[in-house]
Amino acid sequence: MRIAVGVEYDGTNYHGWQRQDNVCSIQEKVEQALGQVASCPVIITCAGRTDAGVHAFGQVAHFDTDANRSDRSWILGANTNLPSDIRILWARHVSPDFHARYSATSRYYRYMIYNHTIASALLRHRAMWWPRVLNEQLMQEAGQFLLGEHDFSSFRGSGCQARSARRNVMSLGITRGGGVVNIDIKANAFLLHMVRNIVGALIKIGAGERPVSWIREVLDACDRRKAAITAPACGLYLAKIEYDILDK
Repeated sequence: MRIAVGVEYDGTNYHGWQRQDNVCSIQEKVEQALGQVASCPVIITCAGRTDAGVHAFGQVAHFDTDANRSDRSWILGANTNLPSDIRILWARHVSPDFHARYSATSRYYRYMIYNHTIASALLRHRAMWWPRVLNEQLMQEAGQFLLGEHDFSSFRGSGCQARSARRNVMSLGITRGGGVVNIDIKANAFLLHMVRNIVGALIKIGAGERPVSWIREVLDACDRRKAAITAPACGLYLAKIEYDILDK
């Protein structure tokens, strides 16, 4: 049978989602915990592999097993065996044709910027710190140039293995709550470091270093060298994965 699970984690202490030799990964910890419940090894497939230091409150994964356990047993049993910075939020028996990655219709990320003159002791691993005032209205205006299907080569990480750089950005919104600026972006899929590279460009505009129209010039150039810095991993959250066949 196939089981889907929702996973939340603080990625600070991990070398990303994907299992790797000689380093600690979130996938390894989740597989070990689920394997304890199943009483046999479990291999999981996730919707989106996050990088080192990136967090999630909406990751989705699936695995196949012969172990007959209730949804509640998968949740409680796995969480008993997981470290405190990783949690299984839900578990569900799904059809054999469900795939955490390939069945997804969209992915939604949030990037958090702590915009204050003094760095936060509490948010140092949870948000990027930017000490100068950001104009979120200008950032919002600039972000609308990225909506729709485009070649996002200018925002593509150098190690990206995707065959095509074309992606469809469905929404991009920027809001401020107190000292925190949230950048929410939804797309059918993302390239390596795409969100963090977009954030780097938007910060340039919010800080008044570039005009709003500059981001369109960067997009059209299809050249990573024309864009800005890659924003740090600590501010990025995989927020939600959407499916037509899985109503969470």
